[in-house]
Amino acid sequence: MSTDTTPETLALHRPETYADQPPHDLFTRLRREEPVVFQEMDGAPGYWAVLRHADVMHVAKHPEIFSANEGGVVIEDLDPPSLAQMRDMLLAMDPPRHTAYRRPISPEFKARVIGAMEDRIRTITTEILDRAEAMGPEVEFVHDVCAHLPSQVVGELMGLPGEDWPAIHAMAERNSGGQDPDISAKEDRGSSSVDMAMYGMAFAAKRRNQPLQGDLTDLLLGTEFDGKLMTDVDFGRFFVQLVTAGNDTTRTMLSGGLLALLQHPDQMQMLRDDPSLLPKAVEEILRWANPLHYFRRTALVDTELGGKSISAGDKVAMIYTSANRDEAVFDDPQAFDITRDPNHHLSFGFGTHFCLGVHLARLEGRVFFDEVLKRWSGIELTGEPRRQQSNLNNSLKHLPVRLLL
Repeated sequence: MSTDTTPETLALHRPETYADQPPHDLFTRLRREEPVVFQEMDGAPGYWAVLRHADVMHVAKHPEIFSANEGGVVIEDLDPPSLAQMRDMLLAMDPPRHTAYRRPISPEFKARVIGAMEDRIRTITTEILDRAEAMGPEVEFVHDVCAHLPSQVVGELMGLPGEDWPAIHAMAERNSGGQDPDISAKEDRGSSSVDMAMYGMAFAAKRRNQPLQGDLTDLLLGTEFDGKLMTDVDFGRFFVQLVTAGNDTTRTMLSGGLLALLQHPDQMQMLRDDPSLLPKAVEEILRWANPLHYFRRTALVDTELGGKSISAGDKVAMIYTSANRDEAVFDDPQAFDITRDPNHHLSFGFGTHFCLGVHLARLEGRVFFDEVLKRWSGIELTGEPRRQQSNLNNSLKHLPVRLLL
């Protein structure tokens, strides 16, 4: 990579920019010098990168100005069929349609409902750690350990057959890892999102002919959204978003969180000594190693942001990885501090699109790290962690560790 890190020469959307680590030094300088900065893209219209916490919140709070639906939520321009498919996903709907689709399912994700799952999540976690322990002291933590918890939790929430979980997880990983050649080249079976949608459609058709099971699938198939019941195609689109988000972001939080603790042994020891810090530790992990670098919006009208004139039709990217280390909001933002309070990170988004699964993600994180630290007296890196090459997913793809009883 060039040592010249001016905005013109280091494009924030290039996947290779994030191959080693996010460019935090560059983000720091840009927040000070040009917090809303235009980035050119090869062969496509450029976009505005929004780097300060307050400006990201402003974009998120105003869907009437900055639309998720108009151009989708990624900065790459999608072909018409792909954009149409994305627009039918909750993450790319604008109000009032977003509200009409979110309202019927949001009660299933409230804190009280999710809290009742703690015992089951703890049992699943224990079973996963039992298997990791049986593998021997050295494991690849991302896929041998972290990946299994969200796969099983989402699988049980939706009533998916257990024998299908590995294949569904593989599709979800390819769906979020398309920019990394190590992941995208594993299998050549067409679009992973299409594969997943087709699975979801077939699953919905099968479930319509079965007795009710009281799970999330029954709710989705039996509830009117915006005045009509879901078709199998509608369910397939929802399925792609729910399963991909549930798998990828939680796996990223767990693996990125362990690496952060390994890199800050004083913080890990503090957490071992005082497990009551787990809720704050999870929030700091989410701030420090946020699962997603950004989401895009498209300006619907001419407006101004951070002193820059934004024209209708312009792409705008809310860069969470920068906003989460904004000096105006966080004391000593480059420090990993599991006692940080308050912690106003934006890893779950803000406003209309605030993450539906926030309570589930937090519960999975608290239970997982509690069980990991209770089980193993020591955890050591045995090789170099490797990151997923992506401008969207802030993920590890390889974390080799030794587990010491």
